[in-house]
Amino acid sequence: MASSSQSNAPCSCDCFVSLPPASALPAVIFAKNSDRPRDEVQEVVLVPSGTHAPGSRLQCTYIEVDQVERTYSVILSRPAWLWGAEMGANEHGVCIGNEAVWTQEPVGQEEALLGMDLLRLGLERGSSSQEALKVITSLLEQYGQGGSCREDPTPFCYHNTFLLADRKEAWVLETAGKLWAAQRIQEGARNISNQLSIGTDITMEHPELRAHAQKQGWWDGQTPFDFAQVFSLVHQPVRMEAAKARFRAGQELLKQNQGGITAMTMMGILRNKESGICMDSGGFRTTASMVSVLPQDPTQPCVHFLTATPDPSRSVFKPFVFEAGVAQVPQVLSPIFGDKDPVRTHPRFQTQVDRRHPLYQGHQAALGRMEIDQVSKGN
Repeated sequence: MASSSQSNAPCSCDCFVSLPPASALPAVIFAKNSDRPRDEVQEVVLVPSGTHAPGSRLQCTYIEVDQVERTYSVILSRPAWLWGAEMGANEHGVCIGNEAVWTQEPVGQEEALLGMDLLRLGLERGSSSQEALKVITSLLEQYGQGGSCREDPTPFCYHNTFLLADRKEAWVLETAGKLWAAQRIQEGARNISNQLSIGTDITMEHPELRAHAQKQGWWDGQTPFDFAQVFSLVHQPVRMEAAKARFRAGQELLKQNQGGITAMTMMGILRNKESGICMDSGGFRTTASMVSVLPQDPTQPCVHFLTATPDPSRSVFKPFVFEAGVAQVPQVLSPIFGDKDPVRTHPRFQTQVDRRHPLYQGHQAALGRMEIDQVSKGN
């Protein structure tokens, strides 16, 4: 996914959301598979709410941004080397997942906010999915998105799409540089998979979106404005065809379960290998997964299930609920390397460190024993 080797790099992530009447219960159900470099470790981090002094600054993965007075408590599934997250939820029942995407807008290697940084900032600052969306678009316009998204000397850069959900509704937010379009989802089921998917049904957009497209010659200003059609690459690389296939497969799996979608249904979709949604290919694999149940009844708690381990078909989804006294589980925290961390030294990523947390190590050891047993039985 580097801008320098975009055509050869594999990629895949899939996000899903179900709202009544697609859900089997009066709840919004969110799910995501995070597909990353196969040896990358994801940790699950609980960040408490906080208050911050006026004028304070916040260090994200690469750059600093202005801090806000109050931030919400969040649970994050994140690549252990960076500040942001691939997916997560906050104490108000807001969930967000992101996806890599390439568009007509060029992808630069200049360090800015990663899409994963924007995701965490949205969770820390948004008490609803719409408020989180506004946080992300505001920061996107102010700071931009950019920088390598992989712990490797070779840059690995992309723009982002997001799926945001809360107890009442969901939003699809798709970006191209600092430009963006958003679609509100109030019923039924929706998925996103590494491509632009918002057509003419645009609920909100960057004020200069259409003028920019017309100026670039991508849109004539007369025909209906179809965001995906206008901003998608004219010549799609082969890997994007795979993303289209996964998107269609995800749509079909949601359709097959329409009216009966539960947390278990979503876990089954995330574990589906035949479609490529649960993936292991070309040096990439599903490194972590998440499913959240967000009851429409505000007196009922939201329940978030996270694996913290690779391959959901061979992982357990562990539940988490925001409640008084909840604490960080140390077994899913990766080691900290401080100023000697390869992401902090310059030039970045010239060395490697072992980021495996105890659960990851135990999971990999168990899988190794299972594979040995299978070979022995086969003989």
